[in-house]
Amino acid sequence: MDKIFKNIDEQVEILKNKGLIIEDEYETKEILLRENYFFLNGYRLLFMKSLNDKTFILGASFRELYAVFSFDRQIRNILFKNLLVIENNVKSIISYQLSKSYGIKENDYLNPKNFSREPDKIRQINDLLKKMKRQIRNNATGHTATAHYITNYGYIPFWIAVKVLSFGIVSELFSILKKNDQQEVAKIFNVSVEDMEIYLPILSNYRNLCAHEEILFDYHVQRKINDSEYHAKLDIPKLNGEYIYGKDDLFALIIMLKRLLRKEDFSLMFKEINYEISLLSGRLNSITISKILDKMGFPVNYIELERID
Repeated sequence: MDKIFKNIDEQVEILKNKGLIIEDEYETKEILLRENYFFLNGYRLLFMKSLNDKTFILGASFRELYAVFSFDRQIRNILFKNLLVIENNVKSIISYQLSKSYGIKENDYLNPKNFSREPDKIRQINDLLKKMKRQIRNNATGHTATAHYITNYGYIPFWIAVKVLSFGIVSELFSILKKNDQQEVAKIFNVSVEDMEIYLPILSNYRNLCAHEEILFDYHVQRKINDSEYHAKLDIPKLNGEYIYGKDDLFALIIMLKRLLRKEDFSLMFKEINYEISLLSGRLNSITISKILDKMGFPVNYIELERID
C-alpha cells in the first residue's frame, strides 16, 4: 500500500491521537516543517508503550521527543568534527609512510608492487588502485593544492593526493599495505595492526553517518571491536562471555576515539558529550536519561573512561 501525504496539521493530529502531549501547536508545526516528521519519528520508540502498542507512554511530550532529536544532532556534530581529525591524521600518516618508502610520484606510491603480495589480495589491490587513480583524476582539477602541483610540477605527491580520497578508500588502503608499513602506521596511534584494520572501516562508516545526519544514538555496526583494557577497567557486565556495552554500539566508537585521539582532544570531546547528556537529562520527564544511555551502549559508570590512562 502506498503512503499517503499528510500535511502538518494532520501530522500533529496523528501524534496527539497516539497520546503525545503537544504543549505548543504553533511551535510543533514549525519544527515538523523544518525538521521532517519522518526523521523526528525515528526517536518515537523511546516514548512508546511497546513495539505492538504504538501509543505514547503517559506524560510523553513533543518537547521531550524534540529534545532527544536535538541531543542526537549535537552528539553527531561533536563526533563528526573529531572523526574528521582522525581521518586527517590517518591520511597524513599513511601518505607519509608510503612517500618515505616508495617515492612521491603517482607511479611510485601507486605501484602495485608496494602493497601486500598475499595472493588473495591481488585483485583487491588492483581494484583499489584503480579507484584511487579515478578519485584523484576526477577531483584533482577542482582542488586548489592538487591543481597547483599538476600545473607547476606535472604530478601530485601523495600527501596532497590523499586529500581528495574518501575515508573509505583510505581505510581500505590500510588493509592492503605491506605488514611493515601497517606496523609503522599503527605504531603512531599505539594500537595493534589488527585493531587498526577493524577500526578504520567502522570510523569511516560513522563519519558518513554523521555527515548525512542519520540517527546516531542507537546505531550498531556490523563488526564488533576487540575487547580492550577499557572494557575491563570499567567492569562492563558480560552476557554469555561477551561485554554487553562498547562492542558494536556508540560507546565502542567512544573507545576507539579514546585510543586514537590525542589525550587533550579526547578530553575536550568527552566533556562536550557529557554536557549534552546533562542537558538532555534535565529536559526529560516521562523517561530517564538512563534509557538513552542504555541505547547508546554507555555503561552506568561511563564517566570514568576519561580518567583511565
